[in-house]
This record gives sequence, structure tokens and C-alpha cells, in this order.
Amino acid sequence: MTRPVRLPAGHRWVVVDVETSGLRSSTHRVLSVAALALRQDGSVERELVTLLNPGCDPGPVHIHNLTPQRLAGAPRFEDVAKDLLELLDGRTLVAHNASFDYGFLDAEARRAGLTMPTQHRLCTLALSRRLEIDVPNHKLSTLAAHWKVRQNRAHDAYDDALVLTEVFAHSASLAESLRLPLPVVGCTDRRAEYPDRIPRVDCPWRNPGRLDLGTGLVQGMKLVISGSTDASRLALAARLTDAGLDVMNSVSRQTSVVVCNDPHSSSTKVRRAVAEGIPVLTEQQLVAMLLDVTPGEPKAVAAPAEIRQPRPAKAAVHQKPWHGRRVLIVGGSHSDSVLMRSRIVQLGAKPSVNLSAGVTDVLLLDGGELDPRMDRVSARQLPLLTAAEVNSALEPAGSPGRVMPAESPAPREVTRPPSQWVAPLLARGEVIDLPSEATSLTVNASWRAHTEDDAFEVDVIAFLLGEDGRVGCDEDFLFYNAPTSVDGTVELSCDGSSEQGVRIELAALPSDCHCVSVSAAIGGGRTFGELGPISVTVDAPDHTIASFVLDAGTTERTMHFAEIYRRAGQWRLRAVGQGYDYDLATLATEYGVMVDG
Repeated sequence: MTRPVRLPAGHRWVVVDVETSGLRSSTHRVLSVAALALRQDGSVERELVTLLNPGCDPGPVHIHNLTPQRLAGAPRFEDVAKDLLELLDGRTLVAHNASFDYGFLDAEARRAGLTMPTQHRLCTLALSRRLEIDVPNHKLSTLAAHWKVRQNRAHDAYDDALVLTEVFAHSASLAESLRLPLPVVGCTDRRAEYPDRIPRVDCPWRNPGRLDLGTGLVQGMKLVISGSTDASRLALAARLTDAGLDVMNSVSRQTSVVVCNDPHSSSTKVRRAVAEGIPVLTEQQLVAMLLDVTPGEPKAVAAPAEIRQPRPAKAAVHQKPWHGRRVLIVGGSHSDSVLMRSRIVQLGAKPSVNLSAGVTDVLLLDGGELDPRMDRVSARQLPLLTAAEVNSALEPAGSPGRVMPAESPAPREVTRPPSQWVAPLLARGEVIDLPSEATSLTVNASWRAHTEDDAFEVDVIAFLLGEDGRVGCDEDFLFYNAPTSVDGTVELSCDGSSEQGVRIELAALPSDCHCVSVSAAIGGGRTFGELGPISVTVDAPDHTIASFVLDAGTTERTMHFAEIYRRAGQWRLRAVGQGYDYDLATLATEYGVMVDG
């Protein structure tokens, strides 16, 4: 294989891979690290590769093969930290799922009393999505096979870093040929904090509401602990959980009681409890009440998949004429583009938001010939379509009441092959059942890539909603500074400047979570109309389940993208696309989040 001549200028690159004892940087540890500093020609200038002894259980040994015996003689992170951070200093970190690798190294550096020097990072997962290369998924092993890079030992930090070096070089070269900006993001613009929290345990009892001092505790009541406690907080929480109570980390309208030993406390939790009329007890009062807890009402259990009533079989659907094609629209007004995108979808093609490697056709509207990407379109010999050709393909000759303009040409035969990995394309508002085997998925959103100095400030967010369509507590609202649910079942993912997503572990979601609503907010005084079309894909680990494009935005500053929700024991997906003119704080309040200010 021939290595590309040079890496993109303007950055000094370092490729990094870590193997860890788990998925959460706040509680799990780095077991091995490989950092390869690259020259401009893509060759390795310096490297640091080492196992690390974390002093704890190494976790999933069946994945990384790093047993306690292998790690016993390895250095600790603080022993190699100086050399590692020196290697990273002044370089842009490249990793596959870069927020994960950076987050773990940052957490290890903090434990060692040090500061990560890395200012920027690039995620090759986000870059691969932006390029839209023809692959079923964007795993490192899949990309290695696509680029014909030999992979010897998957989940070995050094081998993965070597493979990623080649994948990055090829991907960056392709992005340059398309003039696609690289998804470089700042590491310290918005630092994610992971405060110590009580682990959430799914409570099998329905919440009976507020505590009545005359009646006492009832299983299923939601309790929140504020301030210091006589017993260890974790031990107290475990005792409450064993009694059938639901221990939360923040106060909401559903909270039954708050536990606080300081009668003069002005903590946010206590202030919210007082404002909401929620009883506040001391630890001593609560422990006394634990002697007599009333049995609760069990939550309804969804019917197992094997006894669900089967849905009537749908009639065979004929493949649409443009199935598998990706069409980029250039030129035209906002309303013209929205109209033509809807017609492209009706034909079975997917509108593309960037001039990517996956584009098969370009629809040229008024003024499109002045688009700066047209020289790349010509260089790639992409077929040019007109609005008349789209209309002609949508309304075949002989359709009742159809009048063809005399100048409308016959549809052209397109020779560029369509993608072989094409998922169902949903219309706005459409609902489908998710496959029963889809126990884990990611809702990924992307929009037109802009240069670093002209990037839009877009935050993809998620709400975990109960039966009433509201959050159970503030921690059921995930945003950039709280990117993971308490139990780790939902997490913001895909680290790009115009690629963001939400990972959902469907099989592990708490039983009281009936819907995960994926939304977004745009800042900086800009709107979704300015942002343009948004491409949304719902991806299982190995393939895309469905996709849709949302482009009806005008003056909206917040927008619902999709809902993953339960219905009669079945998980379903709804393509939403509903926007609002109000801001993120108002949107969060609509879902029951208590917003300070």
C-alpha cells in the first residue's frame, strides 16, 4: 500500500489509542496506551507505548486480553505521565472516538495532579461519517478493511494506533480531495465534568408520590440525599435501595423526600425541595422510618418479545427508482431546496449535506454553478441533474393531469454506482418498529461541515422520559457538560464539529424510561434555517437501521430530531423534525428539568 504523500498542514498530529478497564473515565482506568507522533509525510517520528498497572480489576479481559498477571509489573500512569504529556504537547490528538480516549487520559492526568496539554482533537469516527464512504459501519476494523490496511491484533493499543495512522492518512487525503474541512474540535472549550454520584439502581416499585409523615415510607418513593451524612453516603444509599426506595441524585417534582442533616442548609437540593413543598428529613428521622416501610405497587412489566402479538405482514414494497443514490443540492433558495429534497426522498434517494465520497448525483438549482464546490464536482465527474429531471422521474409519462414542459429533457441514465449499504429512508413523522435484536443503537446527526472559524454552535442533547413524557430528575437531561446518564445506558457520542450523536443501550434502560428524545439546540444567535439540512441515521453496531433528512428549519433555535420509545413491549423509532423558536433552557423546562436562573 502506498502512503499518501502528506498529512493536512496546520496541525502537528499524534495518533492515540487506549485500552481501559471500563467505559467511564471517572471510575475506570487506563490499562495501556499508545501514542504515535507523526511527521508531515505520515511516518512515525516518536512513540510511547506501554502497559499500565491500574491497581484495580482490569475489567473485560475477554476483549483486551490484559490480565492482572500481565499488568502486575507494568508502571503506573504517574510513572509515564511526564513523557506522555510531553509527547502530546503542541499536537492535535487523533483517535477513533476521540472524546473517549481524550477523556480517559484527561482523567488519569488529573489523578496524577497534572493537566493535559492537548488543545485540539480529531475523531476519525466523525471523519469517516463525514466522508460517507461506502461501508456498512464505521468500526476501525471495517475502515481498515476498506482502506486495505492490515490489522493484526484488534484491541491492542499499539496495533490499533498503527492501523489508525493509515486510516487517518487515507481519510484525510480523501477529505482534502473533496475540500471537506476536517472535524477538529477544541478540547477545553467545554470540559465535561463527572461528579461522584450515587449509582442508579432500577427500582421495581411505582412511585407513590410525596411522603406523608402520618403514613410513613412506601416502597418506590424517590429519595435525594443532600450534604454530609453520619453513615457513608454510598452505604446509606445501598440501605435505602435494599428497603425498596428509589435513590436519586437530584430533586425533581417527582421527589418524595429529601434527606439533609443541616437544618440551615441552603443547598440547591434543599432550596428546590422547599420551593416544591417536598418534605425534608434528617438522616436520624429517615433511619427510624426504615423500620416500617409499606410494600409498594410493582411496576408493570412489558410483555416478553416471544408472546407479543405479531403485526400484520405488510404488502411487498417496490424499490423506488432512485434507491441507493445520494444527491447533493447546490444553489437555489431555501424553499426551493426544501421542496427538491422532499422530491428526492420520494424517489428513494438520500439528500446529502456535504460533497462527500458517497455523493452519486448533483442537483443544480439557480445559482448553483457559482458554488465553490463545483470544480470538485467536475473533477469527480458527477452527473448533474436539473429540477425538471427530478420532476420527470417523480411523475412518469402518462400520469393523469400531468403536463410536461416542452424543454424538459428525458431522464438521464446515471452510471455512477449507488451505495450497497442503504438503509430505509424515513419521511418526517414516520414511525417504524426497531428490530428486536437491536439491543444497542446510536442516533447520529450531521450537517454541512464548515471551517473552524465558521462552525455553528450546535449541541445534540437527550431527555430520558417517563410515562408522563417528563424527566424523572434533572440527571435525565443529557447535554455537553453532563454527557452520560447515571447508569451509563445513554451517552452523547461521536465527537465532530458537525457530527454528534446519542448512544442508547436499549436492553439496559431502566423500566421507568419509556422514551429517549434526541434533540438539539443552536447557539450564537443563529437558527436551524441558517444551518441547513440535517442528516439523521439510526445505527446498530454493524449496520444502519434507518435514516432521514430534516430541512424544514427556518427561525428555530431548538429542534426535536427523533424519539426512541416503547409501545406494547416494542421499541419504536419516530422521525420528528419539530422545531421551536425558544432556547435550550425553555426546551429543558418543557420536559420538567429544573433550570436555575
